[in-house]
Parts: sequence; structure tokens; C-alpha cells
Amino acid sequence: MEKTNFFNVADYILDRNIRQGRGHKTAIYTDKRCFTYNEIQEMANKTGNALRNLGLGIDDRLMMLMFDEPQFYTVFFGAAKIGAVPIPVNTMLTSDDYEYLLNDSRAKALAISEELVPLISNIKGDLPYLRDMIIFTEDEAQVPFKHKVNNASSMLKVEYTTKDDVGFWLYSSGSTGPPKGTVHSHYSPVCASENFANGVLKLTEDDICFSAARLFFAYGIGNGMFFPLSVGAAAVLNRGRPTPESIFNHLEHFRPTVFFGVPTLYGQMLEYKERQDKEKGVKPDPDGDHELSTVRICVSAGEALPEDIYYRWKERFGVDILDGIGSTEMLHVFVSNQPGDIKPGSTGKPVPGYELKIVDDEGYEVSSGEIGTLLVKGHSAAQHYWRNMEKTRSTMRGEWLNTGDKYYIDEDEEPRTLTLEPLRNKKVQLVKVNRV
Repeated sequence: MEKTNFFNVADYILDRNIRQGRGHKTAIYTDKRCFTYNEIQEMANKTGNALRNLGLGIDDRLMMLMFDEPQFYTVFFGAAKIGAVPIPVNTMLTSDDYEYLLNDSRAKALAISEELVPLISNIKGDLPYLRDMIIFTEDEAQVPFKHKVNNASSMLKVEYTTKDDVGFWLYSSGSTGPPKGTVHSHYSPVCASENFANGVLKLTEDDICFSAARLFFAYGIGNGMFFPLSVGAAAVLNRGRPTPESIFNHLEHFRPTVFFGVPTLYGQMLEYKERQDKEKGVKPDPDGDHELSTVRICVSAGEALPEDIYYRWKERFGVDILDGIGSTEMLHVFVSNQPGDIKPGSTGKPVPGYELKIVDDEGYEVSSGEIGTLLVKGHSAAQHYWRNMEKTRSTMRGEWLNTGDKYYIDEDEEPRTLTLEPLRNKKVQLVKVNRV
């Protein structure tokens, strides 16, 4: 068979930067040191060879219970290069949750940050599929995997994969039942990056991205890994808890150009600064030098951004927040406000590369004022849910993905504007989406 359709997410997102001459450019900033693209590639290659030495190969699953640190990159890309399937999972769950995730995924290996090991040690049930646990300190892997990495070659033959091969999983939040393994292809991150990072944010290799959302989230792994590396930019990684104090410290120290947060955090950061301003008796100058003076745009997702927070943030720091919505199934944001076209309280327009429609129970598009279900179409969509055919069939309808949210359309406010209102326990949240 002629291997003409080769595509691997690690080769595209990471190795392509070296081929294009960015090997000596900084890829990651951390509290301890910076890492270049060359260094991340070498670490990923050695990690991939060490994983092969453990017996992992194509389609074998590797769960990642890791903080935001360079080793997250090297484990993810090292696994992807050998055709294995990395599965980043939430670091804030319980031992019972991890027992479920390990057994549901049938992961053969677990890469884990040292501080989180007790959560696995306290699992009371059996883990019949797990063979190896690879423990990482803040700087490196522990013995014996450390020796395997040290002795591994820095040259790695990338497994033959295609755009449609399974590249990685992300587990859904489990808000409507047990968490679901959401299976993404090698090409999903490329589509999400082209659509949002390029189509909306206009990222370039000169940008420095800082995401308060952790890498195990779909939102976070885009913000903090796929997006910056897709254009040869850099990312700031914060291994600790994303408190307002730590976030401001990182903003001040690393001077990023794009900041990604969530509405709750934006509110907490404003309160933190307002207390400081009051204690110091100063009136802040949004045009002066402050922690966000190098930030050209902020991004928010995860829940609707209140208008009040948008205006207070803009007044305090002089920087816009782009509010948007996304999902694990679509990998990132698919509806968003756009730079220069922001309507506070609105979720904005479909991100380039995505289409939306609202349908009734029979699948027909609804008329103005009628309640329907929001569907989205785009090439970053997941392939299916792991071992859940019924949910896959009800959610992934051909090219369209059923978000499960109920909306109605109101076209009275202005031409070519849809007003989408999710109906949730009598609390109505206004969302506007402009048709393009």
C-alpha cells in the first residue's frame, strides 16, 4: 500500500515548526525556564521511544493525569508520534472517578504528576487494563521511566497515521451522566486552529498565549497548546492553581499578548484588583502600564460572559474580551464575538469554518419564534463517543452535531441577526448569533 495520506498531529503541530526554521524559538515559558521548539521536539521523541519500549503502539491508549507543564506536551506528542492515543483527564476528580475513567478507556498506561499519585493509590477496585504508571516530577520522569527516556534516541520514526486516525480523546464533563470518551481525529486540532486561532484571533508567531483554563479541558488544550504551536507562537504554562493572584503574577512576568479565561475568573480578577485599588487609594489608568498592557485581546468561554464584567474589564484594563461558546465534541469555540465587532451580552457570530442551524424534533429548521435545538457543523468535530453508540447516534447526525441546547429565533431586533435564547430552568440567557 502506498502511504500517500500520511498525517500526524504531532508532526504538523510540533515538527513542522522545526522544518520551517523555528527550532531555536521559545515554545513554552514556565516559572523555572523556557523551552525551545527544538527542546520540546527532542523531549517528545525520547518520550515516544520510551513509550514504545514499554510496549505501547498504534491505537494503545495512554491516560494523562498531569498538571500544565512541558511534560504534558512531550507525553501527548510522543504518544501521538507512535500512533498511541493520549487521553488528558481532569486533575480535580476523585479516586472513584479515575477508577471509572481508567477502566472505561482501557488505558494500558497512565502518565501522572507526582502529587496526584495518591488519588490512584486510593482506588479500591481493580484496574485490569492498566499495566504501567509513569510518574512525573515537576522537572522529569521518575525511575524507571526516567532511565528509559535518558537512554532513548532523540530521533523517532513517526508511525504512519492519517487525518482520520484516532489522535486523542477528551472526556466530557459528565453533566448528563457518566463522562463520555469523546474521540477526536489527528486532524481535529488543525481545523480548530485554522478556524478560531487564525480565523478569529489572527495569531502569529509573535504572539504569546496564556490560558487560565487547564490543558485537560478542550478549551485549555486549544488555548495553551494547539493554537500557539500551530503558528509557531509561544505559550505560558502555569502549573499551580489559577488564582487571581497567580494569574496576575504570570501576566506581569511573561507579558503575553493573548489571554484566555472564563467568566468566573474574570469576575474574581476584577474584584481582586478593585480591592487593591481601594487599599492603595488609586484610580487605575487603562492606558498606563499594568499587568495586561501587552495583551491585545482576551477570550472567554465555558459560560456566558455577563455584560457587567465585560464593561468593567474594558474600563479597568482597556482590553476587549471576546465571548464565545464551544464544546468538547467540537474541540473548541464555534460561535464567538470578533475583534472590532463585539456586542456585550452576545455570543457573536459563527466562527469561520462552522455552520449553525436550529431544528425541530423532526430535523427541520424552525421559523422565527419557534423553539428548536442548536446544531453545529465543522471539521473539528469528534468522530464518536467511546462505547456509546446510542449517544453517538443521537448527538452526531451526519455532518451535524446536536448541542442538546434548546433555542428559539427572534429576528426582530436588527436585520440578519438571530437571537438565540437557551431555555434552562426558567432562567433565560440571551445569546445573539449573527448569520454570515
